[in-house]
Formats: sequence, C-alpha cells, structure tokens
Amino acid sequence: HGDLHCVNMYLPNGSSGPERQAYKEQWIEDMLTWSKRFIDSDEPALLCGDLNIAHEEDDIWNPSGNRKTSGFLEHERKWFTRLLDSGWHDLLRIHIGPGKGPYTWWSNRGRARELDRGWRIDYVLANAAARPLFKSAEVLREGGLTVSDHAPLIVDLDM
Repeated sequence: HGDLHCVNMYLPNGSSGPERQAYKEQWIEDMLTWSKRFIDSDEPALLCGDLNIAHEEDDIWNPSGNRKTSGFLEHERKWFTRLLDSGWHDLLRIHIGPGKGPYTWWSNRGRARELDRGWRIDYVLANAAARPLFKSAEVLREGGLTVSDHAPLIVDLDM
C-alpha cells in the first residue's frame, strides 16, 4: 500500500485558566489549517492522539454537567465537527457506531475509571486515502498495568 503518514499529537488542555484556554484555541485553529495538507493527498494519513475534546454527548459520561468545562465547550466541539467535515474520519466511532462511550480518559478522583465515568478524548482520524485500510478499532480499558489515566486506543489497518 505504500507509505502511511501517522501524526501523533497532544492537543493542549485548557482547564488551567483563560490564558491556557486561549493558547489551546489558537493551537486547534493552527492544527486545522496544518492538517489540510493531508486531506487531498493520495497517500494514507492518520491523525492520532489526545485531542482533549469530547466531540459529542456520547463521548462524555456527564454532558450536562460539563458544558462549561474545557474539552466540552460548544465552540471546541464545533471546531471538531469542522475537522471531521474537512475530510477526516473518526475510526473508532465508525467501527462502534453511535452510543455512549467507550471512554478513553477518566479523572483520578471519585473512582471515575471504576465507575466508567469518563471522556472519549483520544482519537485516530483517517484521511480518505487511509479509510479503505481500516479494519477495526477498540479501547483497551481493562487489563494490564494501569500506568495512565488514559486507555490505549488500538486501530487495525490492512497494510
């Protein structure tokens, strides 16, 4: 199948205050512009990582209680919709379809992971050239040593 471009990224979290939120918002606009280079490419490309945005209500355990929380602000979610509308495909959501979760991040407080009160903020997005290579996706929520407040997101591609 040739080359596969895989861009792993961390989109800044804006929860520490207005200055950090402004930094995050500039970063996401710059990233949207930068990522367009892959949209019309004939070479498959993936954008992967912690994007620190729960896109839809199904991507967060308590949407009504987090509407004013960085990572679930309406304008952040609209930006994520713009990202997908520009030509990126959310592989996990394509694989599992609509519905609550699965989540990829849980707070370390209040037994959130144990109670599955999480957020889906980690993604693997594919351009149109990578989309036909996609076979499956899953979140590995259980098992093994818990070394992070995030769970691994595994995507299987037919290379």
